Amino acid sequence: MTTEERLEKLERELAHAKRRNRWLLAIVGLAIVGLGLAWTLMKTTPATQAIRATSFVLVDAEGRERAGLAMEEDGPLLTLADENGKARAVLGMDKDGPKLVLADENGEPRAGLEVDKDGPGLTLFDEKGESRTWLDMDKDGSGLWILDKNGKPRVWLDVNKDWPSLNLADENGNPRVRLDVDKNGAVLGLFDGNGKPRAVLGALKAGPKLVLTDENGKPRATLDGDKDRPRLGLFDEKGKEVWSAP
Repeated sequence: MTTEERLEKLERELAHAKRRNRWLLAIVGLAIVGLGLAWTLMKTTPATQAIRATSFVLVDAEGRERAGLAMEEDGPLLTLADENGKARAVLGMDKDGPKLVLADENGEPRAGLEVDKDGPGLTLFDEKGESRTWLDMDKDGSGLWILDKNGKPRVWLDVNKDWPSLNLADENGNPRVRLDVDKNGAVLGLFDGNGKPRAVLGALKAGPKLVLTDENGKPRATLDGDKDRPRLGLFDEKGKEVWSAP
């Protein structure tokens, strides 16, 4: 997979995660409304009807609403609240699958878990409700992404059917370090701010190899560690070899 293909894949996964995050944020707000609605219905409808078909509210010894179960437009919603009335755990079910959200004492979502047609996904949020880490799994493999406070991916790990890949990115989300391991060996790549590979180090079956390139991606120096014939090569700006040893 090329660098461009990897970036396109990352963009698709980012878009999918953002859609999931919007749902997770919405479900907490919906839970608060649903809890109040369930309490209203409990006071205005027969208990048997509320329990069987519409809603149910659980209160503590002080009469504070602590749990609610309601049938929303998209599906059932179970909410657990703390003593201050903040929704702290919300479990919902819609046409895409089950979703669980855990919130902090301010009602901000801090962890979300869902299972849809593509597979399970886990998202962790910071104190402002911004996603910072997520873990996905689908038919192609699994991936872990860690974002900074600006929402830029800084570390991501892909494990597909062919090989694992670890990537480190700069403050703009551009990959600067990548490590791949496949059946042929391990390869470490260092990239500049424009996404051009500038140094590639490989530990391959034939032996270690180092390639240094210029800003245009042209190889300018190579070092092969073949066990029978180690070799150093230097190249001009057109990629033509001008010197080698031995």
